[in-house]
Amino acid sequence: MNRGEDEQIQERLGYEFRDPGVLDRALTHSSAVPELRSARGEEISFSGSTVQDNERLEFLGDAVLELLTSEYLLANFPEWSEGQLSKSRARIVNAHSLEAAARGLGIGEHLRLGRGEEKTGGRDKPALLADAFEAVVAAMYLDGGLEPVRELLKKTVFLQALESGERISESDRKSALQEYLQGRGEPPAEYRLAGETGPDHQKTFQVQVWVKGECLASAEGSTKKEAEQRAARSALERLQQVEANASEGVVPHA
Repeated sequence: MNRGEDEQIQERLGYEFRDPGVLDRALTHSSAVPELRSARGEEISFSGSTVQDNERLEFLGDAVLELLTSEYLLANFPEWSEGQLSKSRARIVNAHSLEAAARGLGIGEHLRLGRGEEKTGGRDKPALLADAFEAVVAAMYLDGGLEPVRELLKKTVFLQALESGERISESDRKSALQEYLQGRGEPPAEYRLAGETGPDHQKTFQVQVWVKGECLASAEGSTKKEAEQRAARSALERLQQVEANASEGVVPHA
C-alpha cells in the first residue's frame, strides 16, 4: 500500500499502527506473495523474506475474536447459560458477520492480491474478506494489545449483536425447554396453533405449548416461530418456578 492508502485504512480502523508492516502483512493474500517477492528480486520460495501472507495472522485473529466475543457476551448477558453463550458466540463470530465487518471497513480495496486472484474478483469474495478481517484483528492485537481490537469489534460486530441480543436469547428457548424436559425424563413439548388474527400482511399468531396433555403456556407473535419461542420461554419459566417452589417446600395454590 502507498502512504495514502495506509492512512485511509488506519483511519477506518480507528487505530494508528506503530508498525505499519504488520498491517501490510494482514492485507497480503497468499496469491500476491510470489509476485511481490519476484518484484524484489527474491526467490519466490525464500522463507526468510519479509513478504509474508496473512494466513498465520488469520489463525491468531480467530482466537482473539473468540476471546473478546466471549468477554462481551458475559458482560452484556449475565443471565445466559453456557449453552446460550456458546451458541450466540457462534452466531456472532461467523463468516457472514466477519465479511460484513470487512465490507463496512472497506478492507477489500486495500488487499494485496495476485493478478489471477484480482481477475477473478478476489476483492469481493466473501471468504477472502472474512479471512482478511481476522488477519487485521490479529495485526491490531500484536501492535497494540486487546483494547484497540475491543473498540473495533464494538463498532463493527458487537453493536449489532447487542441490538439483536433479545432475538438471540429467544432463539434458544425451544431448545432450552427441550433440554429441560429431557433432563427430567419428560416427553418433548408439543406446539399447537391456537389462533391467528389480522390481515394476511400483518397476522398475529397465538401458539400454545403442551406437555403430557397439559397446556403450560401460550403466547403471540408476528410469526408462528416467534410465538413458539415466546410460549417456550413462558413454559420454561413456569416449570422452573414450580421446581424451585417444590425444593423450598412451597405448596402451589390450587
